[in-house]
Amino acid sequence: MLLLSILTAAVAPGISLLTYFYLKDRYEAEPIHMVIRVFLLGVLIVLPIMVIQRGLLLWWSDQPFLFAFAISAGVEELVKWFVLYHIIYNHTEFDEPYDGIVYAVAISLGFATVENVLYAVFQPATFGTLLVRALLPVSGHALFGVTMGYYLGKAKFAKIKPNRSFLLLSAFVPLIEHGVYDWIMGSTTTYWVWFIVPLMIYLWVKGLRKMNRASAISPFRFVGHEEEVKL
Repeated sequence: MLLLSILTAAVAPGISLLTYFYLKDRYEAEPIHMVIRVFLLGVLIVLPIMVIQRGLLLWWSDQPFLFAFAISAGVEELVKWFVLYHIIYNHTEFDEPYDGIVYAVAISLGFATVENVLYAVFQPATFGTLLVRALLPVSGHALFGVTMGYYLGKAKFAKIKPNRSFLLLSAFVPLIEHGVYDWIMGSTTTYWVWFIVPLMIYLWVKGLRKMNRASAISPFRFVGHEEEVKL
């Protein structure tokens, strides 16, 4: 019973955040089965990411800056980007800029949920530690996904082609954000909270602005109004 409670507490933040970002799609919500499928892709990439990270850690050793930006953030964000680009980017359901955010958040939270479950099972987990993880790493992954998805949407629906610059931004901006987060958590001990709280506030403010911008340029934003006029 205790294990079930711990697992529920570990899974709940990812599901709750995914629901929040999904419901923020104002104009044409994505099919639930597609969002779940992408979430499960995030679950499936945990093992290959762990294998790659373990190999790089043995090769490069545990130097804080290198670990934060290359081994941790680099591998995780680039693998998520690779999967999204090859499976979702050209999919017919990716038909408005905000969709990139939904799918990037889904794959990020799939990964973060498994990571949270593993932490809860193999580390001494209390309500306090799980709450901190919900506020920091789980929501952090979601916000890195917002950045990735925002630029993927910009790349796909850019008026001027080619769109390589937005594709590069979609891969490397979340990598840098994630790297800064990991570097703060890994290199500071006593005063880490004074750095991580401003970073999370910045990521939330920036993420919400990106969500609003993506929604504002949706090709479906006038559909509801036109239907009302016809009625």
